[in-house]
Amino acid sequence: MLRWARAWRLPPGTLTSSNPSFFRVPVAPGGGGGGGRGDAEPRPLPLSYKLLDGEAALPPIVFLHGLFGSKTNFKSIAKALAQQTGRRVLTVDARNHGDSPHSPNMSYEAMSQDLQGLLPQLGLVPCVLVGHSMGGKTAMLLALQRPELVERLIAVDISPVESMFVSHFGIYVAAMKAVNIPDEAPRSHARKLADEQLSTVVQNMAVRQYLLTNLVEVDGRFVWKLNLDALAQHMDKILAFPARQESYPRPTLFLLGGNSQFVQPSHHPEIRRLFPRAQMQTIPNAGHWVHADQPQDFIAAIRGFLV
Repeated sequence: MLRWARAWRLPPGTLTSSNPSFFRVPVAPGGGGGGGRGDAEPRPLPLSYKLLDGEAALPPIVFLHGLFGSKTNFKSIAKALAQQTGRRVLTVDARNHGDSPHSPNMSYEAMSQDLQGLLPQLGLVPCVLVGHSMGGKTAMLLALQRPELVERLIAVDISPVESMFVSHFGIYVAAMKAVNIPDEAPRSHARKLADEQLSTVVQNMAVRQYLLTNLVEVDGRFVWKLNLDALAQHMDKILAFPARQESYPRPTLFLLGGNSQFVQPSHHPEIRRLFPRAQMQTIPNAGHWVHADQPQDFIAAIRGFLV
């Protein structure tokens, strides 16, 4: 049965951005399988991750970031939860994001398969799987496909239906692809130029700063860590959710931003069908990036769900 938790509030946090690091984009041999068509069993990619140590007897916590994000989005939250709960905590870069390999395949089946390869390899199953937005859909699909790998599930401001309120995500991709920075531009000037060019399309400064965390310098040129071509080609898949018949029988929390419209009442029947033990909790004064807007509330909600 779908249960509603009482909304509560703690001191607010802020969305921050980190300085970009130098890197070289790894490209999966052969494109990672599937040729971008989302085969039923795509070949897993060797994802980039950060693992914080903890008590092996406790189910670990695994964080999956959203579209345009990376494992660094959860860096401070992962550290806090590792310290407060004593658990191992894993943050992962999805394919085509962060330091993980690029591939033309950007289906949820492929992203789930990546984790089905990584989590048992690291001895992190069953785990508490926490996914935001795109990462939440990946987490939900993995839980439905392989429930034995997921001890409990937290979907952050997303539901297992097509996302209808995010047509602007495609606009963000186009805006990033259009950014033009002269070669050998100083880093501070390059970020300012990119911010100015993005601002004509992306008015929200916090969103621009979030997108700019993906801007990095390689051999004197500024490029995006993201595989923008793959994201643009498969944006319809990213906004959708694969049709499933099975249900996930274990505890599930849908953690929502009070100022967000991503999860609508019309989604509740499908949530109940796929996740019969789901409960919902709303964090006030948080938008879609709940963990960035209200990090302390976010941490407290996860800890409460673990009890």
